[in-house]
Amino acid sequence: MSVYSHQAVTPANQEVPLDTYTGKVLVIANTASKCGLTPQYGDLQKLYDEYKDRGLVVLGFPCNQFGGQEPGSSEEAAEFCQLNYGVNFPVFAKVDVNGPDTASLFEYLKKQQPGEQEDGTIQWNFTKFIVNREGVPVSRFEPKESPEAMKAAIEELL
Repeated sequence: MSVYSHQAVTPANQEVPLDTYTGKVLVIANTASKCGLTPQYGDLQKLYDEYKDRGLVVLGFPCNQFGGQEPGSSEEAAEFCQLNYGVNFPVFAKVDVNGPDTASLFEYLKKQQPGEQEDGTIQWNFTKFIVNREGVPVSRFEPKESPEAMKAAIEELL
């Protein structure tokens, strides 16, 4: 199993098989637009700009599970990212990352990279996973770790 066996849904409700990104290094993050960490959108965009030509793709997944910090629709979340942070990496529809309705992608990511919690529970917005070109999650960065701190791990995979 790999990330490639999962799907995402666009804000326009279109399914996207993640094998679309086969051979790419991925950064997958749960995001929110009304969070103290929201400026990480800009940092993720900088990473994407710096490394996209070498095969990096950032995938954003808005989530409203932490303090109700993504209250709008999926379309509003995607528009917010673009207008306020110039985001042009893929931002998908809102997902749950914990609990009974957890998106299968995040179940898989948490199982492979549980982080600080034994059960892999995501603690807050902007938990970031790095996935290698084979679709295997190889590292996890907790919310307060900046996207800049991920550079060495990304460069190793490019």
